[in-house]
Amino acid sequence: MPREFVSGSAEETLRWGREFASQLAAPAVILLYGELGSGKTTLAKGIISGLGAAREEEVSSPTFVLVHVYRGCPPVYHADLYRVDELRDFETLGLEDIFIEPGILIVEWAERFLLRSNWPAIRIRLKHLGRDRRKISVSV
Repeated sequence: MPREFVSGSAEETLRWGREFASQLAAPAVILLYGELGSGKTTLAKGIISGLGAAREEEVSSPTFVLVHVYRGCPPVYHADLYRVDELRDFETLGLEDIFIEPGILIVEWAERFLLRSNWPAIRIRLKHLGRDRRKISVSV
């Protein structure tokens, strides 16, 4: 899988996410970075469906719920920290409990993710290039 990819459409981003998911093993933390509208949720949909945790149409941004849990093997957690402004807000999420059993944690707005864990972390940066084009960059 390339470390850098330019997606020309939402469908390409979903497909890339599904392919990326095929290479994941629990435990793992997937940290998604990018501006509003850069494709983080679309990519998360592809990853979650690629893991077999839910169909793409069942995956939505947890912006107001903050964390969606998909019970599967492994469990998949999808967090959106856009609305988390302060440490106090972050501490009420209970994300540290996720690390009890091996799973996959996908975090949108990862720059607000304050926890440290011994799970391998993969950083994915999304950049809007105009129209439907997105640059996806992966680092470990």
